[in-house]
Amino acid sequence: MQKLLNIMQELREKCPWDQQQTPESLTRFAIEEAYEVEAAVRAGDTDHVKEELGDLLLQVVFQAQMYSEQGAFDFQDVVDSISEKLIRRHPHVFESEKFKELDVDQVSELWKDIKTKEKIGKQRSRLDDVKHGPALIQAEEIQKNVAKVGFDFESVQDAYQKLEEELNEFNEAMLHQNSDEMQDEFGDCLFSLINVGRKLGLSSEMALLSTIHKFKTRFAFIEDQAVLQNKSIENMSLQEMDQLWDQAKCYLKQQSKLHSLEIKNNRQVKHE
Repeated sequence: MQKLLNIMQELREKCPWDQQQTPESLTRFAIEEAYEVEAAVRAGDTDHVKEELGDLLLQVVFQAQMYSEQGAFDFQDVVDSISEKLIRRHPHVFESEKFKELDVDQVSELWKDIKTKEKIGKQRSRLDDVKHGPALIQAEEIQKNVAKVGFDFESVQDAYQKLEEELNEFNEAMLHQNSDEMQDEFGDCLFSLINVGRKLGLSSEMALLSTIHKFKTRFAFIEDQAVLQNKSIENMSLQEMDQLWDQAKCYLKQQSKLHSLEIKNNRQVKHE
């Protein structure tokens, strides 16, 4: 561990890219690496899991190094903090004589009780309990939470009108060519669109995942057709790719219908 800490310190002293980083500039990498860990674990490739865990650990070490340079805390403080928390939240393990033979449900309740006590006296918002995670899910959960106290549009039409308002403001920002303004207004558009979907009972995360899968499938069709035509996709015109995209839509739609029909027929056979 000390070897890794020494390497990180040297990188901050000698590498131009590492020197330019800030805690804010690196947060997206921490999120990406956490997703990579999840994917590696799900794939069951232990060597890949080991590699991705190392990449995730690097993000912790990198952040700790930068805050150490500010005089805020160092890596050892991070280790001490999580160690104390684990001991504090596991009295059934570290004070087992007081908490004997607790089952899983009881342990879970004990954990929640300890967390609640830790938050006593701290400023609280009902939104503090919204878990950090994918931005789409966070936005949806925030909207659901505030809707419970009546902070919500009365109808889908009202929410959609707000979306149109935000799109107009985004268009204005594009005309001004102000990157900070465009970023801000673009975020407002996304938040408003998610709100429209929520009021329609749609999951923004599932909808986007479905679209991503659809896009990847159609683009793979274009790549396959390019190979069959002995063409390099890098050298194809946009018009050629658009034509193949339209073909992909028709072909994949037919495949989907055939698949649905096959499932239906299989169900009928089983029923008979």
